[in-house]
Amino acid sequence: MNSDKLVEDKRKWYETDSAMLHVLAMFLMLLDHTWATLLPSQEWMTCVGRIAFPIFAFMIVEGYYYTHNFKKYLLRLLVFALISEMPFNYMCNGTLVYPFHQNVMWTFLIALLGIRGMEQVKKKGKVWFTICGCFLVVGGCTLLGFATFVDYFGVGVLMVFAFYFFRGRKWWCYVGQFATMYWLNVGLLGGYYYPVKIFGMAFELIQQGFALLALIPIWLYRGRQGYHAKWFQYVCYAFYPAHILILVLIGIVTHGL
Repeated sequence: MNSDKLVEDKRKWYETDSAMLHVLAMFLMLLDHTWATLLPSQEWMTCVGRIAFPIFAFMIVEGYYYTHNFKKYLLRLLVFALISEMPFNYMCNGTLVYPFHQNVMWTFLIALLGIRGMEQVKKKGKVWFTICGCFLVVGGCTLLGFATFVDYFGVGVLMVFAFYFFRGRKWWCYVGQFATMYWLNVGLLGGYYYPVKIFGMAFELIQQGFALLALIPIWLYRGRQGYHAKWFQYVCYAFYPAHILILVLIGIVTHGL
């Protein structure tokens, strides 16, 4: 057998692609939301679920670079943000309308608009203008994330930007991703602890710190799209509001939520 073919096969064995990352993130998100609605005693589920958001944040950046039509990409996020809002509100707050916590699609929508804005700024060509412009865009989008109470607030928007600024497979990109992920998740979002025992010794791990594990499948990604049928693309979008709605309905039936 051709040696190049052997190398290619080996690479496929351990690498991830876009479809795999989406499926993994959806599964982890399902665990987290199942904990939030049906199994609050199973705290490990929300710890593992912390891994989902960074993967989605990473894929938003990849989606920007690979989409053939930015306006359609933006419109899809907007439509599913609107569809998801009521189920999300009920899951989190027990009411269909709640202005102080918006679903994660809005977080990604703000970040995507920010990326578009920074790309437009870069086209001006002048270094000083690019630096100042990007600084203003990042600051404005972060403040907007906090002001509109989107999921993960402005920190979630910054997490998307982290993958935008450190996009690539050079060593400094990996260092930058790890450093910003640690700062955002442990430094800014940390606070809840998960007790564990290892060889009889008790430890407390920061729940949000589990998000750093998302870097493992992200770093194994090499730009391959993987399975990309049209129906699969829309399933990935529809999964968010659909699984929340199903969990809420199950909760109403079983627990009277």
